[in-house]
Amino acid sequence: MRFVSTELPGVMVLEQERHADNRGHFARTWCAAELASHGLEGRLAQCSVSFNRARGTLRGLHYQAPPAAETKVVRCLRGALLDVAVDLRPDSASFLRSVAVDLTPENGRALYIPRGFAHGFFTLLPETEIEYLISEAYRPETARGLRWDDPLLSIPWPGLPAVIAPRDRDYPDARPGQFDELRGL
Repeated sequence: MRFVSTELPGVMVLEQERHADNRGHFARTWCAAELASHGLEGRLAQCSVSFNRARGTLRGLHYQAPPAAETKVVRCLRGALLDVAVDLRPDSASFLRSVAVDLTPENGRALYIPRGFAHGFFTLLPETEIEYLISEAYRPETARGLRWDDPLLSIPWPGLPAVIAPRDRDYPDARPGQFDELRGL
């Protein structure tokens, strides 16, 4: 794997090193030791898949608070998406800044999102399927979120969502002190 830094410290684009022949290609997409050698979380507690029927489906922005704060590696298995990470660590120089990366099966990229970041995505094609590799098991009592279009975040979404869950649509704007529980992550 190749590890490409983004403008947000700790968020990395993981690129496949594909070995191709007449059958197709083979690539490693997860290696705990390789992640650790780059100072990244290599623990894997849960794998999940998100299937989205419509183009313009927006999910997020979600995160888990301590003690279940999680690291995610997000990859597109089918279709295409704009994947977004937002730094919610109050002590960070990049607090409330975001990064957005196009993920497709063709480009083979994944986005590594560390603890203390919110995550969301916007599907660019119908029938988009996303795989999540997650360091912590989901715990509903630690689930948190913030509104996808909060003006404070200025996320460059590619359009208005065609499909969005009421919970995601109705999260409030960020407010002072909201992310204090993420200090020190």
